[in-house]
Amino acid sequence: MSMHHKARKRFGQNFLVDETIISQIIAAIGARADDHLIEIGPGTAALTKHLLAQCPSLQALELDRDLIAKLRVRFAHCSEFVVHSGDALKTDFKQFYRNKPLRLVGNLPYNISTPLLFNLLRQRHLIGDMHFMLQREVVDRLSAAAGSKSYGRLSVMVQYHCRVLPLIPVPPSAFRPAPRVQSAFVRLVPHTTAPVLADCEVRLAKVVAECFQHRRKTLRNCLRPLAPDLAGLGQKIDLARRPEQLSVADFVALSNLLGSGEALPNTPSDVQALPLSESSIND
Repeated sequence: MSMHHKARKRFGQNFLVDETIISQIIAAIGARADDHLIEIGPGTAALTKHLLAQCPSLQALELDRDLIAKLRVRFAHCSEFVVHSGDALKTDFKQFYRNKPLRLVGNLPYNISTPLLFNLLRQRHLIGDMHFMLQREVVDRLSAAAGSKSYGRLSVMVQYHCRVLPLIPVPPSAFRPAPRVQSAFVRLVPHTTAPVLADCEVRLAKVVAECFQHRRKTLRNCLRPLAPDLAGLGQKIDLARRPEQLSVADFVALSNLLGSGEALPNTPSDVQALPLSESSIND
């Protein structure tokens, strides 16, 4: 059955059509028959057909009902392949877990990619690795080093939880319809043992968010709402530095210092260890 499907803007659909790029992606994923592989947003099956050849027990999560029907008909002969109807933003991936880390794959809709990443990172204890197509700007922020233009809140919080490996740059021409932005394929590997450990991840998120709201200011000015005793803190850390100059390890050390001294002001109950909105990529 043909998988021709008119892309729907409300679902942020841009379907991969470049076979060279597809082959590079499949090679980068390196799926195996015994993997616990989940594809998010299989779309017109550009990746699905190749992944199934390597991992017959592949499962897929799709929101578009028309595509779900087409996928189920096209791959009806694949007895182990299951297409689940659902919104990845609201999905509890524990339902897929069977005592083996999940491997997640997907060409993600760019309009929901950042909140979706954070939904997944909250469930990182279930996940072995993630391979995603994202907007190039987002991948640049995910992997940015301290001091670079792209470095910000997103960089710090994702790198705290994961190793980030940009893999394949992808031009607009690789998609139908072509997006107006450059794309990139990236691997995210949740840390089994964190390189640095925050005493409190909620506090860490609060500190990082507060600092990058004022990234051009010095830490002395950024931290006034959080640290009543700046004089004492200044004996342990250089408060003349700016947030963009601090590494992930520096932010963890700063957060831990704040926790060991004067308590932070009450943190709102909805503040979590990861930013929630697409706008946070600009922090």
